[in-house]
Amino acid sequence: MKFYKAILAILLILIVENSIAQVEKNSVLFIELKKADSLTFDEGFNKCNYSALKKVLHKDLEFFHDLGGSQNLEQFYKAFSKNICGDSKYKPIRKLLPETLEVYPLRNNKKLYGAIQKGEHNFYIKEQNKDIYITGYAKFITTWIIENGNWKAKRILSYDHKPVKDYGEKFNANYAFPLFDNDKKIEELLTKHKIPSIALGVIKNGSLQQIRTFGNKKSGQPISSNSIYKVASLTKPITAFVVLKLIDEGVLDLDEPVSRYFIDEDIKDSKYLNKLTTRHILSHQSGFPNWRYLSDDNKLFFQFEPGTKWQYSGEGFEYLRRAVEKKLNHPFEEIAQEKLFNPLGMNNTHYYWTDKIDEKQYAVEHDKNGKPINYEKYTDANASANLLTTVEDYSKFLVHILNGAGLSKKNYSEFLKVQAQEKKGIDWSLGMQMLSDLPNNETAFMHTGGDYGTKTIVIIFKNSKDGLVLFSNSENGMILWQKVISEYFGEIGEEIVRRNLE
Repeated sequence: MKFYKAILAILLILIVENSIAQVEKNSVLFIELKKADSLTFDEGFNKCNYSALKKVLHKDLEFFHDLGGSQNLEQFYKAFSKNICGDSKYKPIRKLLPETLEVYPLRNNKKLYGAIQKGEHNFYIKEQNKDIYITGYAKFITTWIIENGNWKAKRILSYDHKPVKDYGEKFNANYAFPLFDNDKKIEELLTKHKIPSIALGVIKNGSLQQIRTFGNKKSGQPISSNSIYKVASLTKPITAFVVLKLIDEGVLDLDEPVSRYFIDEDIKDSKYLNKLTTRHILSHQSGFPNWRYLSDDNKLFFQFEPGTKWQYSGEGFEYLRRAVEKKLNHPFEEIAQEKLFNPLGMNNTHYYWTDKIDEKQYAVEHDKNGKPINYEKYTDANASANLLTTVEDYSKFLVHILNGAGLSKKNYSEFLKVQAQEKKGIDWSLGMQMLSDLPNNETAFMHTGGDYGTKTIVIIFKNSKDGLVLFSNSENGMILWQKVISEYFGEIGEEIVRRNLE
């Protein structure tokens, strides 16, 4: 019988690898099973929460382990009680590698009855009065069945267990990123996911601590600390703080109608025209769609009254740029250089291509297969996208924010406030996403940027004044940032990733 079960397990692996279509990671099915996996391991395995396990384990569970043999549900609970939760002084801990998680639906006549979930995880040991340390890693496949409307794990395969070479390697679960100390591992990840390069800026205690770069900006040309990336929507926080500095100087007011300085022809007759303020725009409550070109007539319009709800809008930031330029009678690039870039020494940052940019330093965008993409040299400022910058320059900007941004206490406190709610657990301040009530009573401010062939993310923490910048010139860069944040910031990072994936 064990022989046939082993054959079945192998066939299951082959099916997952070769035939069933994988679901998207933002799909309802993927998110539901990620939560179910969390009950199995985060609650059950890590916290010895038997009630959580009983919610997700099927009464006919079959558990296969390549080193420990096979078990039914009764045997599983007995071994679990003895080996996993029997000694509180020497506790095994499991951590999922989120970027490896995959889900494949199981259907019968198009009706969903189950799913196959696969991934990789690391195992650690937590001893009293010692830092947690890594012991090994493995792969897993779980077959989930829908029973009475609930997901139940009916078959679990745990295989390819391998010990780490340096058993007992120190690992600070709350604040560490072991990949920083393992260049070869990072390079392997880049190769595995066909990512040409990443550039990382590490901020600690309100100062830039480290810059690391891996891979190539283009074939055969290594990335460096002064390599220039197009950072997509990471343009928006820059724009927001240029505007906040103008507000601090009394040039603009956060709550005055933007129509005092600029009116777009498309909305000149709208009843909401004079209700739109700078605060609404910076907190994504303008009422505008993301981009007007997505509408049938290619015209700008209000989808709802400004300030009544949240909706991400690039048009809003562009509208504000035009208002500022008209008010000051200067191009926004010049205003940004004067108010932000020059004072901070952000010498390689521009809203568009200029003769000051060394094209040889450009990190060319790449598709999901690792092939370079033809890029466009924009020659006009866009307040929402296309900013060209380096990881060092953007890190300087974040350090500036963490240390008050040179603003008055009144205006800086406006940035620290929740201005709008995107969804439960994710709010927005002025120009940045805001995640409150994180572990250790921490609050994070973050923003992502993503165009075809480039994926970027920045994150800073209000209390610790730590932060991270990650640029990647790859369509696959999102895979890596989830791993980086989860591992580097430990429990806090995992919570941030979870909230963004839900």
